[in-house]
Amino acid sequence: MCGIAGEIAFRGTASREPVLKMMEAMASRGPDGQGIWTEGWVALGHRRLSIIDLSPGGAQPMLDDDDVVIVFNGCIYNYRELRAELEPEFIFRSTSDTEVILKAYRRWGDGFVHHLIGMFAIALYDPRREEVLLVRDRLGIKPLYFSSLQGKLRFASTLPALVASGGVDTGLDEVALHHYLSWHSIIPAPRTILRGIQKLPAATIRTIRPDGTWQDREYWCPSYTRQAEYSDWSGKDWQDALRDALQTAVRRRMVADVPVGVLLSGGLDSSLLVALLAEEGQHGLSTFSIGFDGAGGDAGNEFAYSDLIADTFGTRHERLHVSTAEFGPSIDAAVGAMSEPMASHDVTAFHLLSATVSRHLKVVQCGQGADEVFAGYAYHQPLARVPRRDALATFSASFVDSSHEELTGILEPEWRVEADVSREVLAASLAAPGADTALDAALRLDTHLLMVDDPVKRLDNMSMAWGIEARVPFLDHELVQLAAACPPELKASQGGKGILKDLGRQLLPAAVIDRPKGYFPVPALRHLEEPFISMVRDALHAPEAKQRGLFAPDVVEDLLVDPNSRRTPVNSNVLWQFALLEVWLQHHGVG
Repeated sequence: MCGIAGEIAFRGTASREPVLKMMEAMASRGPDGQGIWTEGWVALGHRRLSIIDLSPGGAQPMLDDDDVVIVFNGCIYNYRELRAELEPEFIFRSTSDTEVILKAYRRWGDGFVHHLIGMFAIALYDPRREEVLLVRDRLGIKPLYFSSLQGKLRFASTLPALVASGGVDTGLDEVALHHYLSWHSIIPAPRTILRGIQKLPAATIRTIRPDGTWQDREYWCPSYTRQAEYSDWSGKDWQDALRDALQTAVRRRMVADVPVGVLLSGGLDSSLLVALLAEEGQHGLSTFSIGFDGAGGDAGNEFAYSDLIADTFGTRHERLHVSTAEFGPSIDAAVGAMSEPMASHDVTAFHLLSATVSRHLKVVQCGQGADEVFAGYAYHQPLARVPRRDALATFSASFVDSSHEELTGILEPEWRVEADVSREVLAASLAAPGADTALDAALRLDTHLLMVDDPVKRLDNMSMAWGIEARVPFLDHELVQLAAACPPELKASQGGKGILKDLGRQLLPAAVIDRPKGYFPVPALRHLEEPFISMVRDALHAPEAKQRGLFAPDVVEDLLVDPNSRRTPVNSNVLWQFALLEVWLQHHGVG
């Protein structure tokens, strides 16, 4: 686990200086060491967080006997099994998963990625083939940003690192701005909010050559259709198969040379992880929860449920209660840790919780991704009741924050785009073949496009800001692939995640399952009161905001008069969404 960076110079020599600047900007992602390697047109850098093979033998960049060199961010959960398969052919000099990737590449070429189970962003240089490979894991759990400059390409694990390298176009991308305001701050790959920086899409291998050409290949995309091999399965068969797959996913994510804990919200998803870890024989497991003061009639914590799970399974549980007075000053640090602007109310909560975890552990499991994979959100319910052809209209009505027409009134003229670019993205994904029903199509969109730049990104950014590796069993690619084939009615039943709830009934106290769905509660940013209203007003009235002129002044002033008057279909505060963008741009000095 770490941060990676590099420069590829086409028809020239790569420079160390920008790579060193990027590495310095990512110090929190790898506090345990750093390394840099340069040769000709390639320079690679690495910040290390020691999780597997804590010795110097696991350091990166790592070179193989045939001069192939790699930098890698993430964890390969099946590295021991792969090593056993490769040992008859190759000599290993470390016990790291990094070296296993190198040997797998030597055995299978760029097909090595099909043998990896885990989360990863990889840069690999093969001097014999004169190629650099950039690879991102199947669900986009580990980030990989890049910037195309004159005669060179740079890449890094964070967007601010690329900005720190110098020479990057930091102007705003109008299409990305349209996405941000349409989908509660989600900007899917390849775009980012900045024109000069993009993201490698999930499940993609990019092959780069010294003449400046490159080719992208999507190497994994599960089918959201009913398959013949499961045609005679009952609901019980599906439940048993998914339980086995989730148990395997949890077991895989215990692989480490350091202890592993759990972020325990008290909801179904994280509670299932604790129960399954208990079945694996984990005793004295460390668990962590966070809560806040209530606001606007919303409760600020779910400690009653997390305490119940901790007591049931005998975990070493730590609760962090953050008052409204303490929460305000924490927002700036969380914004500083954001690779991109993220308006979700729980981002700062994850940042604070990660700070607490960092005093105890380096690795945690958490329940992110379960809602997208198993239809857990309220906006999934209407999609279970409409024909396939109505997927776009139904999803848009339940999910989209502001229509294209509304954005025309919200944005100043210079920031508008003529076409409804966000609807076009949704339409293309939802209409693509490989999904049987409207809900199948929406879950595919959620899991493989939107989720990557929402809960997955916020978890990575906030945990890595404190040198914490967060692992997500619900995004094990084999579990996701099985869930994609599962009949959608089994997922959407019981108000969402029905099949997971049935599994929970075998393992958990009923009180955790049979209750209204909870969200990571941060009432102070859902229902804005002081001091947050002043923070919002200052950001939107700042000289930088006025010079940028993103939002129509009358729209901003109306919202400041009544800060909680406008909510999105998923109950986010629209004024906070506007303000967070400005806060992020001002903090990072871009746009």
